[in-house]
Amino acid sequence: MSFAGKYELQSQENFEPFMRALGLPEDQIQKGKDLKSITEIVQDGKKFTVTVTTGSKVIKNQFTIGEESEVELMTGEKVKVVVQMEGNNKLVAQAKGMKAVTEVNGDLISYTMTMGDLTLKRVSKRI
Repeated sequence: MSFAGKYELQSQENFEPFMRALGLPEDQIQKGKDLKSITEIVQDGKKFTVTVTTGSKVIKNQFTIGEESEVELMTGEKVKVVVQMEGNNKLVAQAKGMKAVTEVNGDLISYTMTMGDLTLKRVSKRI
């Protein structure tokens, strides 16, 4: 299954408490909670480029499945991760006590981040 495409955020659960736990400033949380972010994924075999645009903020990360890569978090912090593929439609990464799972299902892509007992779930639709 290909992850490639452009996706627009449709819904999110637990955005505010999760961002507070990450240490994002309250003004950024309030600005970001109602913005519809656009995620563009370019896939070339095992190489991925993921660009997330939320308002004027753009985060662009590149990684190769199974290899250590440096990625930027929503807080602007850069961390080293190894992204693994599970099955043919799921990407899994762990960093700094967080687990991130990205799963494609038809025209929908879901992104679930778990840290302790907090889970942020975002669902985007292909546009």
